[in-house]
Parts: sequence; C-alpha cells; structure tokens
Amino acid sequence: MNYSSVAVLGAGSWGTALSLELNSKGHRINLWMRRKEQLDEIIKTKNNEKYLPGVDIPTNINLTIDIIEAVKDTDMILLTVPTQKVREVIKSIKPYIKPQQVIVNAAKGIEQNSHLRISQIIEEELPQQPYAVISGPSHAEEVVRNMPTTVVIASKEREIAEFVQDMFISSTFRVYTNPDVAGVELGGALKNVIAFGAGIADGLGFGDNARAALMTRGIREIARLGKAMGADLATFAGLSGIGDLIVTCTSMHSRNRRAGILIGKGKSLEETLKEIGMVVEGITTTKVAYELAQEYNIEMPITKEIYNVLYKDTDPRDAVTNLMTRSKKHEMEEIVDDSSINW
Repeated sequence: MNYSSVAVLGAGSWGTALSLELNSKGHRINLWMRRKEQLDEIIKTKNNEKYLPGVDIPTNINLTIDIIEAVKDTDMILLTVPTQKVREVIKSIKPYIKPQQVIVNAAKGIEQNSHLRISQIIEEELPQQPYAVISGPSHAEEVVRNMPTTVVIASKEREIAEFVQDMFISSTFRVYTNPDVAGVELGGALKNVIAFGAGIADGLGFGDNARAALMTRGIREIARLGKAMGADLATFAGLSGIGDLIVTCTSMHSRNRRAGILIGKGKSLEETLKEIGMVVEGITTTKVAYELAQEYNIEMPITKEIYNVLYKDTDPRDAVTNLMTRSKKHEMEEIVDDSSINW
C-alpha cells in the first residue's frame, strides 16, 4: 500500500491508540495535544501516563502542540478530541485545510446546543470536505495491545470509506465499511447513555438480568430515535450499534459505565467526574438525547430516567422503579428491517 501522513488531533487514550495503530502500518503520524505539560511528560517518559499508562510511544511519532504544524500537508486529519471541542478545533485549522484532506472523526457524541452530529458540524464549517467516521466496539486499552478489534468506517462516498479502511485495516484491526453516516454516528453517541445507565444498575448492586434488559431495551430506544433522524435501522444491528453497546455496557474500560457505577453508589456528579478524570461523553449526550426525543416525539424511557438522575436529582432507585412500573407493553417490535442499501 501507499504510506500516508496523518494528523491525529487529540492525545487522549483513543487518539494515542489510533496513532500507534496507524504508525505500526508505516504511516507518518503527527500527534497533536493541547497542553505543553502533556507533551513534555510524553517526551520525557515515552509514555502517555494519564490516558494510556504502560504503553510505549515510538519516537518516530511526531508530537506537537502546534496544531497548524500537525495538519499541514497531511493526507488525513483524525479527530479524537471530545465532541464539544470539535467545532472549536475545526475553526482553528479551517484556513489551513486543503480540499483533498480527508477528515475522519473518532469522537462519539452530539453537539450540545445545536444537536448536530459531527458530520453536520464539518458540513457547516468545511462544505464539500471528504469525511468519514470510525466507530464500533474498540477500547483503546485493547487496541494498543494488539487484541483483535473490529470497527466500521462510514462515509457517503464509497471511495473515501475504502481509503480510510485501507489506512487502518490490519491482522488485528479489522475494518468494515458502511454508507450510513447518520446511523454510525448516532449509534456511537447514544450507546453511551445506555452504558451510563448500565453502570448505575451495577452501582446499585443489580445483576446480569438488569444489564441485559437495559441493553436490549436500550438498543430499541437508539434505533427508534435513529430512524426518526434519518438513519438506516440495519446499522443499529451492527458494530456501531449492538456491538458498541455490548462492549460499553459490560467493560470496566468504559468511562461511561464506570461513571454510572459511581453515581449508583451514591457519589455526586462532581465527585464522579473528578474520580474518572477524563471526559465522559454520555453525560452530555444524555441531555441531548432527552431533548431530541422531545423534539422528534420519540418515547425513550431509559434515557428519560437517566436524564432525571443526572439533571433532576432523581434517586437512582426511584428511576428504576419508574421504569419497572411503566404501563404494560407488547415486546414484538422490529429492531432492524431488511431494506436493501443503494450505495
């Protein structure tokens, strides 16, 4: 294959892991971080101790706090900054981006005030720019240790999806393609809400039964809202839907689940965020999802109760009671359909 140059914007756990993955394939990597303190520490220790401890960072990865230097003359710009920072970062590099540079988003969230997906933010700020999103069940802690991982790349343009697929795919990192950008983005964002709820259930001392119920009914909520927002239902049965939901609801690598556990154990939101020490996308996404459900008139009872716990000071046990005592329902609801894809 032809080796390419990549700007990775954001040196958290996922940005670091994807930098290492791309570097292992021979691509030239510029890894940008905002704080000089982090840069100095990585240069000194060869390790990103706060976000991905115990993993050596090769010296041929170019580390920088100069975002213009990072993106200049690269083939691909990989966004791994928190969702709420994406627009700010794009604005800062907008004058320096060339038409052929492919923007790839790896963040999983929805912009809070606008309710826009990241592809829509890019469309607003950089119309006509080639764009793809990478998502799926993929904890950074396992990717950097070459544990088998499978993800999906979505783009409206098949050529762009296949270009990014070729950039990433390896014997331990399998990549599928999908034309449903909206579905892949929404699945990746909304599963964090359900994972937060699964964590709350674990923190309350509930067991496998409760977690399985949350996951099963949760994917229905995600699919219901996703369909209303223009996504293909079949996407939610794939890697960025059920796949990502499973791993995020069951793994202690998941910040959203860990944060939920702390809330379930009685800690405040402030105490929880301090203990996690990193961005928990599901907290903001819960508010956005709740507002979107109202906007589209979609029933999302799990999301509503998690919102009440986070933003209305509802006791988690009362939220569970509210879910368990809802009016009787019929379960035979389709999660996916058999519509064909014209890509």
